[in-house]
Amino acid sequence: MMLKTFVQQRKDLTEEELLQYNAFCQLLPGASSTQTLILIGFKRGRLPLALMTLLVWIFPACVFMGGLSFLIEYIERNEISTNIFKFIQPMAVGFLAFASFRAFTLVVRNRMARYIMVFSMIVTYYFFRSPWIFPIVILMGGVVSSFMDREQKKEGDDLYKPVRWGNLLIFFSIFIISGVLSEVSRKQEWPNRKAFNLFENQYRFGSIVFGGGDVLIPMMYEQYVVRPTSERVRAQNQNVIRMEQEEFLTGAGVVRAIPGPVFSIASFIGGLSMRSSGYQMQLLGCIIGAIGIFLPSALLVLFFFPVWQNLQKYKGIYRSLKGINAAVVGIMTASTIYLTRDMLFIDVMDGKVISMLQITVIGVTFLVLMFTRIPAPLIAIGCLLLGWIF
Repeated sequence: MMLKTFVQQRKDLTEEELLQYNAFCQLLPGASSTQTLILIGFKRGRLPLALMTLLVWIFPACVFMGGLSFLIEYIERNEISTNIFKFIQPMAVGFLAFASFRAFTLVVRNRMARYIMVFSMIVTYYFFRSPWIFPIVILMGGVVSSFMDREQKKEGDDLYKPVRWGNLLIFFSIFIISGVLSEVSRKQEWPNRKAFNLFENQYRFGSIVFGGGDVLIPMMYEQYVVRPTSERVRAQNQNVIRMEQEEFLTGAGVVRAIPGPVFSIASFIGGLSMRSSGYQMQLLGCIIGAIGIFLPSALLVLFFFPVWQNLQKYKGIYRSLKGINAAVVGIMTASTIYLTRDMLFIDVMDGKVISMLQITVIGVTFLVLMFTRIPAPLIAIGCLLLGWIF
C-alpha cells in the first residue's frame, strides 16, 4: 500500500528510498510498518509531520480495539460474528505479493542479489516464527554484499546528518523511570498501581520486540494470561494484571482481521486491564496501552535513522545496501508464501479442504494492484462487502 500510495501516486519518495526505509526499520525493535511511515512523514515535514503521521496511522485501529474492550462481554454473550473481516487477511497477502514482485523487479538485478534473495527466502520461511530471523537475515545479506560488490560510492553522498541524541536519552529515561515506578507501585500497593504496571509492560514490549505482531501477541499472552496463573504469583498473592484466555484470543483474532497495525492490540489490552476500575479508568487504560507500545518505536527510529544515514558514507556500508534490500525482498516473498500456506486450507466436517475463495481473493487483489489504479481503501471495502455476503 505504501508503494502504491506514496511512490506511484503521490511521489513522496522513490522506490529505492522506501526499500531503504523498510530494510532499516526491520533492523529495529518495534512496529516496522509504523516506523516506516514515521520516516516518510519525517522526510516530507520533519518532526511535526512525523508525529502527526504516527497519530493518524494508529488512531483508527486503536479506537476500534479500545472500543472492543468495552464491548467484549456483549460480543461473547450474544455470539456476534466477526466474519465481515474474514477476507481482509487474504487481501493483505495479495498486497504483500504485489509489493514483493515490484521490489524484486527493482532490486534483484544481478546474480549476487538473486542468491541473497533466494537464501533469505528459504531461511525466513523455515524459521519464520523466530523473532531474530529478520535482523539476522538482513545483516547477513548486507555483509555478503559488502564483500562481494565492487560498485564505487557516488560522489555527494557524504553529507553528515545531525543525530538527535535527545531521542535516545528520552527513550532510556522513560524505560528506567517506568520500571522503577511500576515496581514501587507494586510493592507499596498504590491505588492506581495497574496504570503504572500497564505502561511499563507495554513500553517494555515496544522496546524489545523483533518480528512484529507475530512475536508481540505471544509475549502478551504469556504476560497477561499465563503468568498470573503461575504458582509463584498465586503463592505471593500478587495483584497483577490478568486476563481470561477467551477474551485475549478474541482480541488477538480481531486485530489480525481489521486494517491497521497489529500493535493496536495494546489499546484492547489496556482497556481490559483497567475495566474493573470504571469506564473512565478503562478509557485511560486504552490510551496508556497505545502510547506505551508505540512510543519506543518512534523514539528509536528517529534516533537511529540519522546514524544509519551517516554510516552510509563508508564504502562498506554503501555496498551492503544491495544485499540488505535483496534480503528484504526474500523476507517479503517468504512471508507471502508462509501466510498463503496458513490460509490455504479451511476446516470442514471430515478434515481440511483447499479454500479456493481465499486463493481467489489473493490473486484478484494482486491483479487489481498490478493492472489498475483502484485505490487501496476501495479494495479493502470490497473485501469487507465480500465477507458480509459470504
